[in-house]
Amino acid sequence: MLKYHHLGIPTTKKMPGERYLEWLHVWVSGYEESNYHIEWMRYEPECRLPEIVKTIPHVAFEVDDVVEAIKGKKIIIEPNGPSEGVLVAFIEENGAPIEFIQDKHRHGK
Repeated sequence: MLKYHHLGIPTTKKMPGERYLEWLHVWVSGYEESNYHIEWMRYEPECRLPEIVKTIPHVAFEVDDVVEAIKGKKIIIEPNGPSEGVLVAFIEENGAPIEFIQDKHRHGK
């Protein structure tokens, strides 16, 4: 199952309502306010995410199983848990970053 989750767009501009994700050194905003779940992402210089994620917009999909979704793909960010009960990973597809999100609370996995 692939279910649209959000569109992440890198920016260098400070955006209204930004929230700082200290462990990633990223400012995020807009997701909750946008009917289409568009999320603005502003990266601090010390952010260690791959350059492709910091410079090219990414689309994110909710999946039942992140590990299964990335099998055989070009993985650019290994599966990790950014918050309790959530597993994410990024792949590169046709030159663009794609994020997969598994919410264990929703799927019980």
